[in-house]
Amino acid sequence: METEGIKYAGSKLKILPYIRSIAGELGIRTVLDGFSGSTRVSQMFSQCGYDVISNDISVWSETFATAYLLHDRPIGHYAEIISHLNDVDGRYGWFSEHYGGSPESGGKKPFQLKNTMKLDAVREEIDRMGLAGTDRAVALTSLILALDSVDNTLGHYCAYLNGWSPRSSHDMILKVPRLCPHSGRNSVFRKDIFDLVKDVEADLAYLDPPYGSNNDKMPSSRIRYSAYYHIWTSVILNDRPAIFGKAGRREDTRDGKNGSLFEDYRKDGNNRFIASAALQKLVRETKARYVLLSYSSGGRISREELYDILNAEGTMLKSLEIDSRTNVMGQMRLTNKWVNTGKRTSEYLFLLEK
Repeated sequence: METEGIKYAGSKLKILPYIRSIAGELGIRTVLDGFSGSTRVSQMFSQCGYDVISNDISVWSETFATAYLLHDRPIGHYAEIISHLNDVDGRYGWFSEHYGGSPESGGKKPFQLKNTMKLDAVREEIDRMGLAGTDRAVALTSLILALDSVDNTLGHYCAYLNGWSPRSSHDMILKVPRLCPHSGRNSVFRKDIFDLVKDVEADLAYLDPPYGSNNDKMPSSRIRYSAYYHIWTSVILNDRPAIFGKAGRREDTRDGKNGSLFEDYRKDGNNRFIASAALQKLVRETKARYVLLSYSSGGRISREELYDILNAEGTMLKSLEIDSRTNVMGQMRLTNKWVNTGKRTSEYLFLLEK
């Protein structure tokens, strides 16, 4: 079983076998992936034959899920679209102006100019062709995957490498995404998770909320996904937004905007982390017999409190602690105040029966 995705903070690629094994023991049919991100978990569940409800607040995640979970045409149909887009000649446009650098400039841009010119041309052509539905989703997913393969980053778009990475010199080439057969009963949403769980039911809910950080000196905005992947949002929307800072972030990703309760580092009136209260509320309101929670040892909520939250909402059936090498982004020094220890982290999986 092979899934596909971009470089992504908190990617679940390495623990997919554990998630698959746990789900396979439950005799379930429908699965909710409440925070689908790069959609690797949704892809895995769909390939296993489950009916998948995939949700995320990011427009690029919705696009990925539409491509991988809802595609409804022969692969050859999509291949013709991708072949046409590859034949488009590059042109200098908005993306080139803000995110393209020359080979002589020494980096500090996410892409080399030849590839942003191709991006400008392809993105304009997708709109000119009037692509819609899965045609549009597959084309945009292919474009983002192609860009991800020639980027000049450590996996996010809040800072760029000083010198050009070897892969950034390659020519960007679009390919048809890995579109595997699915049940035909998948669904895709872009909703706040608390709004979604009011309306949907599933046998199993897989919840992988943003973790925040257990470092009190690190503000929650530092790991907000809308800031990390702002370029993908701009590629999908093609809205040429106002940007700021050296990284060229979208204005709507400034600190203090689009915050997540699950990343909140503050405490409430009961001296409890807001993130903890949000997680317990989510587990309680989720309409599923089983809840499989994924969390990190580096997250805001401690393992002990996670146990308390889950045991208060049902019966704990299984818990796993999986060692994982600290993601390279976790080792970066973003500010003088935040100095990550660089220690190894663990991924937790908790299976709850409500």
